[in-house]
Amino acid sequence: METAPTAIPPLEESEKIEFGGPTSTEESGSRKSPDPNSSKLVVASYNIRYAVGRFLISGGLLRKAKLMGSRRRAAEVAENIRAAAVAFSEGSLLPRVDVLGLQEADKQTQRAGEHHVARELAQALQMFWIHMPAGIPRGQKPKPRQWWLDFEEPIGLYDRGDTGVAMLSHLKLSDVTRIDLPWKECPWRPRLAMAATVSVGHHQLRIVNAHVDPHAAVGAQLEQLEVLIKLAESFNGPTLIMGDFNTLSKQKVLETRSLLESHGYSTPFPSGTPTWRGAGIRLHADWIFGRGVTITKWGVARPLNVSDHWPIWAEVDVS
Repeated sequence: METAPTAIPPLEESEKIEFGGPTSTEESGSRKSPDPNSSKLVVASYNIRYAVGRFLISGGLLRKAKLMGSRRRAAEVAENIRAAAVAFSEGSLLPRVDVLGLQEADKQTQRAGEHHVARELAQALQMFWIHMPAGIPRGQKPKPRQWWLDFEEPIGLYDRGDTGVAMLSHLKLSDVTRIDLPWKECPWRPRLAMAATVSVGHHQLRIVNAHVDPHAAVGAQLEQLEVLIKLAESFNGPTLIMGDFNTLSKQKVLETRSLLESHGYSTPFPSGTPTWRGAGIRLHADWIFGRGVTITKWGVARPLNVSDHWPIWAEVDVS
């Protein structure tokens, strides 16, 4: 079957991973210097939803009714990026974060006001950063989705921007891996994950950050998670798997937890912990699972209105 042509070709190998770090001025200034002897660090996972704010459902309805424009989008996203930077650095809603995994981190899309969300947030936090663009197909209309997933503002058919996952860190990131997840139901929105290693005291910690497909049935979601688990098993040491797993039903919550626990992972988050909200609904979409680590503290950082998700965080001890 012939594939419909797209406006933008698939990503080149050189485009699949982009990265940066603090400037020399920032490094000599106020950037946090991790304690090289500490066995603890704070990690967080956040579906930042391209920093467009919390109102997914009502915003989607207003947009469909053509009652909400985008003239101030660039300024609004910039302000939300600043608010996120304050939250992750000031230590009020959550401890100061050492490593942050982002999902739905747009790169210069119209819906994000042409901001590069991960890069700009990293610059505000004076962190190293890695962003992996999804490489979404262009020039063809997306297929119809379940109605409850149809509130998201789509990336334009010929928008030159992209979305993706990212990892921001005060610790240097090594052994960086892009993970293109198996996906069938939404060819206009490929799903991906990433992995990187950080040095914590005298130990190496492998961190996997994922954005699992919300359109898929339980079986397809578990298939994506199994890819992550298999990849993580190649690392013989402490490991975290975290991200937006889109467990939008009780069944998905229970089966996702069961799968990870059957492979030796555990999480301090009780099943049903609200990490997403919309129109009065609260769901448990985001997770942090660990193997070979002790999670001493954890939480959900709210209120924060940068996204429809709340950041989740954990203090991890690898000793």
